[in-house]
Amino acid sequence: MDSLSCAASDLLPLLGNSPNATAAADFICNRFTEVSTKLSHATYAIDNTYLLFSAYLVFAMQLGFAMLCAGSVRAKNTMNIMLTNVLDAAAGGLSYYLFGFAFAFGAPSNGFIGRHFFGLKEFPSPSFDYSFFLYQWAFAIAAAGITSGSIAERTQFVAYLIYSSFLTGFVYPVVSHWFWSGDGWASAAKFDNDLLFGSGVIDFAGSGVVHMVGGIAGLWGALIEGPRIGRFDTSGRSVVLRGHSASLVVLGSFLLWFGWYGFNPGSFLTILKSYGTKGDYYGQWSAVGRTAVTTTLAGSTAALTTLFGKRLLVGHWNVTDVCNGLLGGFAAITSGCSVVEPWAAIICGFIAAWILIGFNKLAEKLKYDDPLEAAQLHGGCGAWGVLFTGLFAKQAYVNEVYPGRPDRPYGLFMGGGGKLLGAQIIQILVIIGWVTATMAPLFYALHKLNLLRISSEDEMAGMDFTRHGGFAYIYHDEDENSNLPQFKMTRIEPTNTLTPDRESNTAV
Repeated sequence: MDSLSCAASDLLPLLGNSPNATAAADFICNRFTEVSTKLSHATYAIDNTYLLFSAYLVFAMQLGFAMLCAGSVRAKNTMNIMLTNVLDAAAGGLSYYLFGFAFAFGAPSNGFIGRHFFGLKEFPSPSFDYSFFLYQWAFAIAAAGITSGSIAERTQFVAYLIYSSFLTGFVYPVVSHWFWSGDGWASAAKFDNDLLFGSGVIDFAGSGVVHMVGGIAGLWGALIEGPRIGRFDTSGRSVVLRGHSASLVVLGSFLLWFGWYGFNPGSFLTILKSYGTKGDYYGQWSAVGRTAVTTTLAGSTAALTTLFGKRLLVGHWNVTDVCNGLLGGFAAITSGCSVVEPWAAIICGFIAAWILIGFNKLAEKLKYDDPLEAAQLHGGCGAWGVLFTGLFAKQAYVNEVYPGRPDRPYGLFMGGGGKLLGAQIIQILVIIGWVTATMAPLFYALHKLNLLRISSEDEMAGMDFTRHGGFAYIYHDEDENSNLPQFKMTRIEPTNTLTPDRESNTAV
């Protein structure tokens, strides 16, 4: 907030030539300065409270990821996947504190990587407070959580620790520096105003920075590991290995939906700011509300499109598919949520649903196995969201969110030319290249060192039993003496499948 100034010399002509005029002017200015200071403090407090609350919402998404992952895997691997979600947050907390935040936002720096604030040294600063660190850490561990879904049910515990720390401590921070730091070479908020194509990349809340990074990392992990045992039979046909709890999938999806209201609207970082364009009632608080609306509409449209699309394709209503479609819509709108009209968000969600369906079909053809559809959902829909922003960003909203350059390019379909779209395409390409160049060698090295995939015996038995001391669930009929039919839950595994470390067929 700009401070209000008062000078006694300005008040003296108004107070006349009375003997106490100077003292009165000084008294009034002192009181005026105190009020101005209090207002400034209140502004900082309100904005930091808003950012902290948003950080709490984004962190709550970890619980959503945990529930979604648990419901999407088989019961015998529930403890394993839950523990990996806890470790994403814990390991990511230390690595982001020690290195990640500095690499991402350590200004002044070069366009590639930050170089200050290691271990939050000299923190807080005029640029950042602790609330900003907490918010950005919650984003970093979200990217790691995305990756864990792609390699679920077959990955060694040590591999999770290594890749999670590397992703949150180095790979993700470098990408966020490029597109979100004031020094980043492709940032839309670059300090020196030397913007890529005169625009910079508009990835407001991270369709590319968060979702594509996590999705592409998961893609390479799953490709190098190979599919789960039984995912494809000996003739190459797809075999569905269904998750054990649709209830947990729905619970996780709703928790993620709730958290997305911190993820997208919270990315404004502040709320107490007037735009001064439409009257006192309109300001950044209005843009925050609009962002929540576009987020809601994109996710809702994607969910309904998936519901009816899958009904036409496979002949039934599938709640798990609908939940994934919902999340695909959210991942897509995350880039342009603050700079597009609500009607455009509906288009975004509609196309995102079909992109997810299409990528899932392609994954089956290529015998690619991703238990959470994370690469397809976050990578594919995230890339669409980046392109969508280059097509539908509205000029007025772009100038409000990224002020200081009224001639900045905006969406192609909104009359703003193709420069912004060109910048968005560059973002997609460099994220794919960077994550491939860093995460693929890491997963390959872990594979060669036999640190990536568990043995076939452990995979068939389930990691809860072989690695974590027992199953997550104890199945027990409450009324064993009842005359009602009794049901026993048993583990079912596909037969006549090839294991990764055996050339012969394995029968269960």
